[in-house]
Amino acid sequence: MEQPIAFYEKNTSKYIDDLTQLKPMAALVAILRLACFLVFAWATYKWIASHSTGWMVTTLLLAIAFVILVRIAWRMNDRIALLEKLLFINNNELNILRHIQPNLFDNGAAFSSNDNNSGDLDIFGPNSLYHLLNRTTTWHGKQQLAAMLQQPLLEKNEIELQQQAVKEFSTQKELRQLLTAHGLLNEEKEGNLHDIGNWLQKPAIIHDKKWIKWMRYLVPAYSIICFIIYLFTQNYSLLIPIVLISWGIIGSFAKRIQDQHNLLGKKQSILDQYATILSLFSKVETGNAALLKKEKDIAIAAHQAVKKLSRLSAMFDQRLNLIVNIFLNSFFLYDIQCLWALESWKQKHKAHFNDWIHGVGMIESLNSLSTFAFNNPSNHYPTVNADTISIAATQLAHPLIKVDERVANDCTFGIDEKLVLVTGSNMSGKTTFLRTLGVNLILGQCGAPVCATSFAFTPMVIRSSIRVSDSLQEHTSYFMAELKRLQQIIHYLQQNEVPVLILIDEILRGTNSEDKTHGSEQFIKKLVQYRCLTLFATHDLALSRLENEMAGQVNNYCFESTIRNNELLFDYKLQRGVAKNKNASFLMQKMEII
Repeated sequence: MEQPIAFYEKNTSKYIDDLTQLKPMAALVAILRLACFLVFAWATYKWIASHSTGWMVTTLLLAIAFVILVRIAWRMNDRIALLEKLLFINNNELNILRHIQPNLFDNGAAFSSNDNNSGDLDIFGPNSLYHLLNRTTTWHGKQQLAAMLQQPLLEKNEIELQQQAVKEFSTQKELRQLLTAHGLLNEEKEGNLHDIGNWLQKPAIIHDKKWIKWMRYLVPAYSIICFIIYLFTQNYSLLIPIVLISWGIIGSFAKRIQDQHNLLGKKQSILDQYATILSLFSKVETGNAALLKKEKDIAIAAHQAVKKLSRLSAMFDQRLNLIVNIFLNSFFLYDIQCLWALESWKQKHKAHFNDWIHGVGMIESLNSLSTFAFNNPSNHYPTVNADTISIAATQLAHPLIKVDERVANDCTFGIDEKLVLVTGSNMSGKTTFLRTLGVNLILGQCGAPVCATSFAFTPMVIRSSIRVSDSLQEHTSYFMAELKRLQQIIHYLQQNEVPVLILIDEILRGTNSEDKTHGSEQFIKKLVQYRCLTLFATHDLALSRLENEMAGQVNNYCFESTIRNNELLFDYKLQRGVAKNKNASFLMQKMEII
């Protein structure tokens, strides 16, 4: 199997070579096109001056040559633009894998919130899980990936279908890169498709009016006949009535036509982007992945229709051209023709449009997860266990930590306990381990491979209290903010029957030690009453007695530190039992604080 770095290096070299060859050719075509135009202009002058048949033929041939050169230039420029995007993609992947720079795609900071798990587990923002995964280019792709991380799948069957899709799609690396590159070519710089959704909900303006249907044909037919008469007789009086009639019809719908254009204007590039993604994905090899087959069927049905809407949107935009507006509206009812075609499209495809656009989001989120799977061949797809609320892992590590800096742990939780007390000194790895477990569970429930050699889990909703902050705007102290977070956890457990993974890090820091121990103990006794698995990290060693008092419900684990040669050392390895060593006094003495 080809290794990711070797694949990206090969592609980078290839695209640099292709661009090196193509750019001089494109420059040469540009020079030839300019020369052809200048000679064409000169030949046109000579033809007009001499009325020579030879110059007429020369002018015609030069015009044809100019058009051909323009088309060649367009194709070359399109090819160069695509190659530059492909080069960007491969350089980006190389820099990520070599830890030279973070992913250059959006980091999802807009989805971030410290009021939920996303803040606790670093799901969004710089150097987050979203930042690691994201390869989306559309608004719907970004939203779909964010939604997947915020609310991962909870059904065993759905998770396994997603796994199959990610596994199959991860091998189709060239197609995945083309999807991303074409998406970047038409990135949503002019907005999104919300306005089209609003347009679809509006009732038809002209499509239910039979007289408009007939006028669409009669006005252009009459105009053509009158133009022919004018060419032979120079009499244009017959054209005057049709101009008045045309503007009378257009004027009666002018405001509503403008309202429609406000919703559909300048949407061609976005629609082209979505249509191209759907068109490319319609070529995906589905294998045994039912989810891929479902999305492929949607893409096959959708891409031509979305492309047609793109063309109609571009035609509608031409009404802003003064010549088009005056001439074509006067004689051919251009605005009415465009609106009729758009309403015909709406009538035929309205019911499917949201599914198609959601399909683009699904394709892009699968592309992101599949790229992550390809980039991390040492990761493994987890096993979904729907019977007991448990997690079992070997060599479990955090995917956001560099490979050479990771410390992996084995663990099995939920078989012999409902709550795990994790003790340890500062910097020993307790909080990182909680985040490691949470992030890998999210990856597993999204159908992606996890950072472990084996991982078996029960699908669970995650609720946490790790990174809590006060709020000046809400006049909330740190202590009260923490209590509200704990209250939210209890309320969720009381109101929902789904399995829950609770991740708690050092609660009740804002009170005295005796009150803290008592409050923590009562909170633990409350948690074990519900359908959840809890990891409770604490410095409070007094809580460790709960293992004996609540046998079969609470077990002690720890991260230890050691002092060797006057240095504080951590192995970041999870152990059974209670932490014994303390590092605060040692560090204060070493730093000459005491």
